[in-house]
Amino acid sequence: MKRLFDLLMALPATVVLLPLMAALGLVVRLTSPGPAIFRQRRIGMGGQPFTIYKLRTMEGADDSTRPRAERVEDWNSYVFSLPGDGARTTPLGRFLRESSLDELPQLWNVIKGEMSLVGPRPEIPDLVEQYPSEFHRRHSVRPGLTGLAQVSGRRELTYGETLRYDLEYVDSHPLWRDITILCRTLGNVLRGRD
Repeated sequence: MKRLFDLLMALPATVVLLPLMAALGLVVRLTSPGPAIFRQRRIGMGGQPFTIYKLRTMEGADDSTRPRAERVEDWNSYVFSLPGDGARTTPLGRFLRESSLDELPQLWNVIKGEMSLVGPRPEIPDLVEQYPSEFHRRHSVRPGLTGLAQVSGRRELTYGETLRYDLEYVDSHPLWRDITILCRTLGNVLRGRD
C-alpha cells in the first residue's frame, strides 16, 4: 500500500512540477557555474547506497570532492554540517534550501523505488559508517523526501534527536501517519518554516 501510495502521489506531482523544476534548473545554470542537478551518494533501505538528486545550491558542488563529515564524539550534541558549506552556498541556493525546492528532483528517486515520500532522510556514507548498531534500524524502511524528524524540528534537532524520531517512525508507520506528515510538511513549506 505504501509503495502504491508513493506512485499515485509522486507521478502526478512530477508531471505538474516538471515546468517549475525545469525553470529552476535553468536559473541555477545561468546564475552559477556547474550542472543544475547535484548528485550525491546516500544510504538507503537495507544499507544499500544509491544516488540522490537535488537542485544544486552551492558553487562547484561535486560529491566526489566534498570534505568528509567530522568524527562524531557525542550523537546527543552533534549537529550535522560539512566544512565550508555555508561559504559556498549561492544566493539562489539559500532560497532553494529554505523553501525546500532543492529537494523536488527526489521525486524521481521515489518513482524509481529508491525513496518513499515519507521516511527517515537518507544519510551520507561518512556518517552511516559511524552509526552505533541500533541506528542501522532506520534502514529497514525506504528513506523519505520528508519524515517525522523534519516536521518535529529539523535544524533545531541534534543528530541524536533526529535519529530517535526516525526510529519512532520505523516502529510505527501506518499510511495515515504518512499522510499527516505530508500535510505538516506542506504547511511548513508554505509558511516558510524549516
